[in-house]
Amino acid sequence: MQNIHEYIEHTNLKPTVTYESIETLVEEAVTHNFTGICVPPYWAKKARRDLGKAPVQLVTVVGFPLGYQRAEVKMQEIESALKEGVNELDIVINISAIKCNAYAWIKQEMAWFSQVIHAEEAMMKVILETAYLNDHEIREASKVCVDAGVDFMKTSTGYAPEGAKVEHVRLLRDILPDTVGIKASGGIRSYEQAQEMIIAGADRIGTSSGIKIVEEALAKGVKS
Repeated sequence: MQNIHEYIEHTNLKPTVTYESIETLVEEAVTHNFTGICVPPYWAKKARRDLGKAPVQLVTVVGFPLGYQRAEVKMQEIESALKEGVNELDIVINISAIKCNAYAWIKQEMAWFSQVIHAEEAMMKVILETAYLNDHEIREASKVCVDAGVDFMKTSTGYAPEGAKVEHVRLLRDILPDTVGIKASGGIRSYEQAQEMIIAGADRIGTSSGIKIVEEALAKGVKS
């Protein structure tokens, strides 16, 4: 798996994240040419300042980690993040709404978000939290998100009982058109795991173990 660094969103969403750890995240992402960094909303402004003109995407989360905030509250988070220079927004879907089969409402909510995000030329990624969903729910939720204009579907927040699974990435690749990417995240801590996700169809790997993954790739003689 060549150029593994191009798949990695270097992530720190720990509740204990500090000023110094954001600086380290940025430095590591620039050094290793990672595709992006994913930070809590509180740290987006600093991360943007620290990144400067580096070709690294700035990603933050919305409705994190449970997703059951009102749409209006999520919109406030989206607008704040866009003002602070975020390039991509990872929005946790309302799992409660999925469990109630409220797919029409989800589509309406996501279309509203999509319009605002794309007007600012930013990217919209929706977090499904696959650990709580069956295959039918993943299919139906993904379909309405595609109809609403999503750019990526993402497997997990990393805070559910289980993270990314190869079978869920394969399922998403089967459901989604080629124009919609897949971000595998949650529990991906090794080069082998990242490789499996990419082979299954992932276009991005969200992980806090980006350095370890690159080092393991180099140790295997793979161009990172």
